[in-house]
Amino acid sequence: MNVGVIGFGYWGTNLVRNLQNTKNCNVTHIAESEVSRHKQIHELYPDIEIESFDAIIKNSNIDAVVIATSISSHYELAKAALENDKHVLVEKPMTNSEKNAQELIKLSKLKNKILMADHTYLYSGAVQEIKKLLDANLLGEILYVDSIRANLGKFQSDVNVLWDLAPHDISIINYLINEKPVSVQATGKSYTKNQLENIAYLILHYESNKIVHVNCSWISPIKIRTMIIGASKKMLVFDDLQQKKIRIYNKNLDDVISSIDKEYVPPSTNEDFFEPEFSSKEALLEMTEDFVNSIINNKIPLSNGDLGLDVIKILDAAERSIRNNGKEVFL
Repeated sequence: MNVGVIGFGYWGTNLVRNLQNTKNCNVTHIAESEVSRHKQIHELYPDIEIESFDAIIKNSNIDAVVIATSISSHYELAKAALENDKHVLVEKPMTNSEKNAQELIKLSKLKNKILMADHTYLYSGAVQEIKKLLDANLLGEILYVDSIRANLGKFQSDVNVLWDLAPHDISIINYLINEKPVSVQATGKSYTKNQLENIAYLILHYESNKIVHVNCSWISPIKIRTMIIGASKKMLVFDDLQQKKIRIYNKNLDDVISSIDKEYVPPSTNEDFFEPEFSSKEALLEMTEDFVNSIINNKIPLSNGDLGLDVIKILDAAERSIRNNGKEVFL
């Protein structure tokens, strides 16, 4: 099938590379508003034509459109592509509002087209391995998640740090926890003139008494990509920057909790853990393969429009909470 890619910036270049390596897929056109990038496109992909967005969506030979542009443009571009009978893959987050996301989902169903959000982490070997461990009940029930996603820059000009970084963590958490949060709290601060929060803290509350905390920052001196999952049987640390990305600790939280009224003796400092092996295949390639196969086989992709909407609902609520000094917002 033929694909047109909209945007050839940092993520667009990665998408084109993986789409070209995906079976039954051929990128035929790219739309890129920065003329300075046209030379790079011609050098890397001499057979790919550079066209306008309008020309691409009106081209009857193009089956699908992949959108890798700024968040504020996602809705209008995806809507126009769907209206012109294209399957659509949109970089995360799918849109900048819950209302817009719902409209895109409704339109995709009306047109009988695949609408997919690019939540790439769901396709990573690490997240898939954690999902398998949870489904097999080897970790027990998740009680809490504490996640940090921080680096120095890159500052976005149209959204705050939660809209930029938190979709990764929210999509992973929604995928791993078979329960939706009932409320959201968020707070953040801006240290730049545009008043967009550069650092923010997000808390998700659940009916089952689970709690999730996400720390996102563009102003950290070091890059951190760490998620701690506390479960009843074992505890897990997912550090995406390490070669061994998953470490599972044989610490039984149920035993600790049940002994709370007794004299608790901390476990030995000699850590008892193991590090599982899993696929190292590039997650973005897994994602593009899912997109193409979903179109060919008319099946729902893993990172589908409804999953994308659930992420945006939380981000929308977090935005309202920040504007109300961290007030709890119910979903």
